[in-house]
Amino acid sequence: MPRFFSNKRLILLLVGVIVLVALISFSFKDRHNASLPEQIVKDVVGFGQSLFSKPAHFVMDIIGNIDGLLNTYEENKQLKSRLSEFASTQAELIDVKSENKRLLEIIGKKEDLREYEPIQATVISRNPDQWEEKIIIDKGEVHGIERNMAVITANGLIGKVVLVTKFTSTVELLSTENRNFRVASVIPEENGKKAAFGLIEGYDHKRGELIMKRIDSSIDVEVGQKVISSGLGGIFPRGLLIGEVTEVSTDDYGLTKLAYIRPAADFAVLDHVMIAKRTSTPDRTGTDGDGTSGTEGEGGS
Repeated sequence: MPRFFSNKRLILLLVGVIVLVALISFSFKDRHNASLPEQIVKDVVGFGQSLFSKPAHFVMDIIGNIDGLLNTYEENKQLKSRLSEFASTQAELIDVKSENKRLLEIIGKKEDLREYEPIQATVISRNPDQWEEKIIIDKGEVHGIERNMAVITANGLIGKVVLVTKFTSTVELLSTENRNFRVASVIPEENGKKAAFGLIEGYDHKRGELIMKRIDSSIDVEVGQKVISSGLGGIFPRGLLIGEVTEVSTDDYGLTKLAYIRPAADFAVLDHVMIAKRTSTPDRTGTDGDGTSGTEGEGGS
C-alpha cells in the first residue's frame, strides 16, 4: 500500500511537470493577442505597478525641477539672445503652413500623413530581460489605444504598440531584435539633394545604432543628415524624427546603400511617452506592418 501511494505521488509530480512545461512554452510564444486570464493578470499587475511608479516619477520630476531652477538664470540669458531668431522662424513656419493648406485644398486632399492626435502615457513596467525591446505603459483600450500605433518621446520615435489590454499596452522599441520590425523612413531633400527613402530594419547593439537599408545607390547620403518617418508604410505618421546618419556603406550585393542611424531618443531612459493616434486612415498592410508585406521596399509600399 505505501508503495502504491509513492507511485501515485510520482505520477502526479510528472503530470504537474508536463503541465508546467506546456504553460511555459505557451507563454514564450510571440503572440499579438492576450488571452482573457492573461489580460486580467496584466491589468491587475499594471494597476499595482502604477501605484508605485507614478509617485516615483513625481518625486523624480520634483528633483529635476529643482536642478533645473539652479540653471535657470544662465539659460534665460541664452534664450533671450535667440528670441529674435525664433520670431523670424515662427513667422516663416506660419507662412509655410498657410501655403500648404491652400495647396491641399487645391488638389482636394483631405488627409495628411503628418497629422496625429497625441495621447500621453507613463511607463509603468520594464522587464530586465527585455530592457532594450519592450516597455509597458498605463494606457489601453479604454483610452483609445490600438495595436500598431506609433509611440514617441519629446526627442523622437521609439517604437509601436504590439499588445493592448483594457488598461495597459505593450510597446516594442526600435532597438528590438525582432527582424520583422520595420519603419518606412526618409532622409529629406536638402541643399538640392534628392530625398533618400529606405527602411529601418535592425539594430546594432554594439554600436547602439539603427540600420537603414534599401537606399537607392544613386542618391548621395552624407553623415549628419536627419532621418524621419516617411508616413508611407501605413503605421507611423510622416515627420517623426528617428535619428541622424553616422555612417554610409553598401549592402552585401552592392545594389543599394545602407546607413547607420544614431537614434534621437534614448531607449534606456524612458518614463513619459506619447502614442500617436493617426487622423488619417492607415494602411495596416504596408511596410510598417508585421514585416510580411511590402518587401519591395519603400517604392513599392
